[in-house]
Amino acid sequence: MAKPIVAIVGRPNVGKSTFFNKICGERISIVDNVPGVTRDRIYADAEWAGREFTLVDTGGLDPKSEDIFQKEIAQQVDIALEMADVIVMLTDGQTGLTQADEMLAKKIRKKSTPVVLVVNKLDRFDINDTFEFYSLGLGTPMPLSCEQSKGIGDILDAIKSHFPPQNADENDEGILKIAIVGRPNVGKSSIINRLLGEKRVVVSDHEGTTRDSVMVPFKFNKKTYYLVDTAGLRRNRSVEQASVEGYSVLRTMRAIERADVVVIVVDGTSKLTEQDVRIAGYVHQAGKPSVLAVNKMDLFEGDRKELKESFDQDLKFMDYYLPVYISALKGTRLGDLMPNVLRAFENGSKRIKTGILNEMLADALVNFEPPAKNGRKAKIKYITQVSVLPPTFTLFTNDAKLINFSYLRYLENRFREKTDFSGTPIRFVVKSKEDE
Repeated sequence: MAKPIVAIVGRPNVGKSTFFNKICGERISIVDNVPGVTRDRIYADAEWAGREFTLVDTGGLDPKSEDIFQKEIAQQVDIALEMADVIVMLTDGQTGLTQADEMLAKKIRKKSTPVVLVVNKLDRFDINDTFEFYSLGLGTPMPLSCEQSKGIGDILDAIKSHFPPQNADENDEGILKIAIVGRPNVGKSSIINRLLGEKRVVVSDHEGTTRDSVMVPFKFNKKTYYLVDTAGLRRNRSVEQASVEGYSVLRTMRAIERADVVVIVVDGTSKLTEQDVRIAGYVHQAGKPSVLAVNKMDLFEGDRKELKESFDQDLKFMDYYLPVYISALKGTRLGDLMPNVLRAFENGSKRIKTGILNEMLADALVNFEPPAKNGRKAKIKYITQVSVLPPTFTLFTNDAKLINFSYLRYLENRFREKTDFSGTPIRFVVKSKEDE
């Protein structure tokens, strides 16, 4: 299931970005004592007690401020509140309760979203300093000294308590969900409309027409699927602070996580852009089976072989990619798309018997032995498959530290020679004897 989204909100300079950075473990948000440093939403994946989630930082909201960016900040905060599964409202225990806190709390109370109220900057960590914040009507205020890292664990426990169970069934479980992703204006909505044979999604020449994810039922060979049209992903620097583009990016990422298969749409009239590669990289990191839909081939006038070679170069990290060359406008080769989508999903769902796996491993070891370091030689004892989507294999060795990325890449290539894993990533987990 998709990662829960946790939005951090509060007035300026209450420590939202410091809190964000503490949880994410790196300095992602800019931290400064000048109010209003964070004007746009910033998001990153985090993990606590075995649960992954997406944390969203927002700009400080102060309705009385004359800062020219307050209107844009307010829009971003509204978006964050709308999409959040859990809201964390940060306040300042040194300054105390303010009118800005009360105005933001009033806005939050209109939502049905669970809220964790936090009082930061309590260096003495005295719970008595939190009492005045009960008046906000957002539940029990939790003390925090972010600078001293006091109280963070308790707050994360409270946040996690509002997450849905990991095994929670999603609506329409069992129906394959196919996310259609890509940068703006590459023809995502046109592909869906052509597949459906009707105009179900808005199509426009203007970039960014699709702002949100749209799930559309679709039948292929008498079986129902869901097509998920998503907003085009742009480079971050082209996303305006006042727009809802940032919201669309996060929704697209969420759609990828929720999808069973992803169709990455690119413009065939040109080489892959930096953003095309970044989108493909996100799909790869999410472990999703995928198809590369090369659209607008009716306008292509170059050498098809050179185009494929450029794709191979740009997508070295996912050389398993499965290309389909189409024209959504003309309908050319659209019939190839769904069979390849199902092929990618089938390959991503593939399970290999342990005996066959170990035969494949033995063949690989004969051709190229594991590396050695400081006179210590790596020995791989056996291999098992532990999961699918993506297919994931565990290697049991005498010392996991001796198995480097290059050797795992070699094993992946050998396994792909023996089995059709096109369209899906595969992963290896290395364990030492003491990890068993």
